[in-house]
Amino acid sequence: MSLAPRSPQAGGSPPVSARLKIGLSACFQHADPGRSLFTNKTLQYVEQSICHWLMSAGAMVVMVPCPTGDTARGDTSLAHYAEWLDGVVMHGGADVWPGSYGEEPLKEAWIGDRIRDLYDLALVEAFEQAGKPIFGVCRGLQLINVAFGGSLYQDIEEQHGHPETLRHRDPVAYDQNFHGIEIVAGTRLAQMYPGVAQARVNSIHHQGIKNLAPGFEVEAWSLPDRVPEAIRRRPDQGSHSYIAATQWHPEFHKYGSTDTINDTPILHDFLWACATARLHPRRALRQMPGRIRDRASRLLRQALLRRRG
Repeated sequence: MSLAPRSPQAGGSPPVSARLKIGLSACFQHADPGRSLFTNKTLQYVEQSICHWLMSAGAMVVMVPCPTGDTARGDTSLAHYAEWLDGVVMHGGADVWPGSYGEEPLKEAWIGDRIRDLYDLALVEAFEQAGKPIFGVCRGLQLINVAFGGSLYQDIEEQHGHPETLRHRDPVAYDQNFHGIEIVAGTRLAQMYPGVAQARVNSIHHQGIKNLAPGFEVEAWSLPDRVPEAIRRRPDQGSHSYIAATQWHPEFHKYGSTDTINDTPILHDFLWACATARLHPRRALRQMPGRIRDRASRLLRQALLRRRG
């Protein structure tokens, strides 16, 4: 039975048992007593286009809800989802809290969402330990980098220092803000786009990678200011599972358009990794329990202590 992802033109419909089950991390709207709808309730949700992007290749998409909070019941854990699902996509959204990588927020506007950080870090840990593929989009790339020991620019325009620093986020243009990228020769991304050295992508972020996490490589840089736009765990990292991410939103690419880089190779590369992992499961990484989350929690505590001091 083939588990290969299908394009919209491939024809036919695979049985449910053959369809990949892909987890999608939750976005949060925290309890707000001033909100007229769902007053003082925490909302967890997903953005429609990223679901439809994954579904375009026949995958079934499941939001992975945060199992903790003041309404928590039962014993379902993120590890249960990681065991059941074939892979996970780390969603875009709020800034990463600088305390997650051991820094103080330089501005109140850049404080991010530390509660979501802890959930996301625990989710990455669960899928990493289960040996399941992980793909990150925008915030997802930044969170993955932080989870494995990297750090971020709290604001690219103010901190990067390149004489031609781009405006990576335009709140008015939003998903119509674009810039060029350079694909690094010899990388997996370059293999996915043969003969393409440069391309155009959307840009909807003001934070970005400052120090790359150990064990990862940059697969694409923004032009001309050279901020990492795509990363992947290096192939020399032994039996570790697939982890890749893009700073741009591939799901926002319009089908058939040539204005921005085609999203299909990226989607199929991730889903192929998920199909391969289903057919040939990797041994769970029990020798590294808590490594990602514990590191983050320690940094969070340190940042809070510095703030109180």
